[in-house]
Amino acid sequence: MPEPTTPRPEFTPAGATLRVDLAFATSVAESDTSTSIVVDPTGEPQITLGKRKLSERHDIVYATRTGADGDPVPLRLDLLIPDTDEPAPLVVYVPGGGFMISRKELSPDTKAYVAEAGFAVASIEYRTIPQEATFRDAVADVQSALRHLRAHAEEYGIDTRRLALWGESAGGYLVAMTGVLGGRSLSDPATTDAEVVNPEATDADAAVQAVVDNFGASDLTRIMADFDPATRARFEGADNIAAMFVNGRTSGLSLADAPQAAAEANPIGHLDSAPALPGFLLLHGTADPIISPSQTLLLHEALRARGADSTRVVLLGAGHGDLAVLDDEEVGRPWSTRRTMDLITDFLRRTLHS
Repeated sequence: MPEPTTPRPEFTPAGATLRVDLAFATSVAESDTSTSIVVDPTGEPQITLGKRKLSERHDIVYATRTGADGDPVPLRLDLLIPDTDEPAPLVVYVPGGGFMISRKELSPDTKAYVAEAGFAVASIEYRTIPQEATFRDAVADVQSALRHLRAHAEEYGIDTRRLALWGESAGGYLVAMTGVLGGRSLSDPATTDAEVVNPEATDADAAVQAVVDNFGASDLTRIMADFDPATRARFEGADNIAAMFVNGRTSGLSLADAPQAAAEANPIGHLDSAPALPGFLLLHGTADPIISPSQTLLLHEALRARGADSTRVVLLGAGHGDLAVLDDEEVGRPWSTRRTMDLITDFLRRTLHS
């Protein structure tokens, strides 16, 4: 049974008053790898940078929402653009952060590696639990970022006809949801002056060709399924991240109290109504103490059952790479090896025909 990484008991987002007691498993059960690619990252060399010139744009406001206090909440993105002869295919990076933060500045080296491989990378922020957001709001924010990027593709020098989503942890969950929805909305947030929608957009423009999901959740009701009984028990009430992200921070409802909302929050439940499904690359570590490794397996098997292009990669002994958010650089190393990152860039080339 894999040993998870060292627990860190509390997490307080910068600038937030809400403190959440994170659940770190003390044991992680093995999940089925028979349909997955198993990779041992031990001793693999890390990525290196500097092979291609990149240009940068920062703090582009792609949408403005209204906060719980009535004040405007600008949502921003950053862009990395490779030096290419033609508009570069676009990868939209959605950061993790336990649904509590969404720092677009995360994972700078891996994002630069993807950009140096010839892809424009847009890193976005989205609303989170401390801002009274639920999964519907966060998914709507990702969709708004896509609309903005499509409307400004010529200005930014990007090719949004070749579009991929890439997320880690909470971001992995959000890119999976956005990918299977295919442009359909879970909610209808008000459009503001800062969110420009292309009036000539078609259903085809809403298509996402590829999704890269690093250790993301799928069925939030089973997010602790691989873990020890004590950790599982901590997710049975209303005072946990999954319940708050589905039902609202102050709802007082557990996931079991609101089964319809929990079902709507599951990307697997949207597969049958999807007009088309993008290609998926799902990656998970066997020693992840935050999100059960079987979460990506559930989505992988459901995608394959519907004939979708899905590849799942399991990293032996790897933990939850997003714990680098908490300054745990060592746990991020399996996720920044050249072998791991080349699996991602090769998948992007294949699915975006780059």
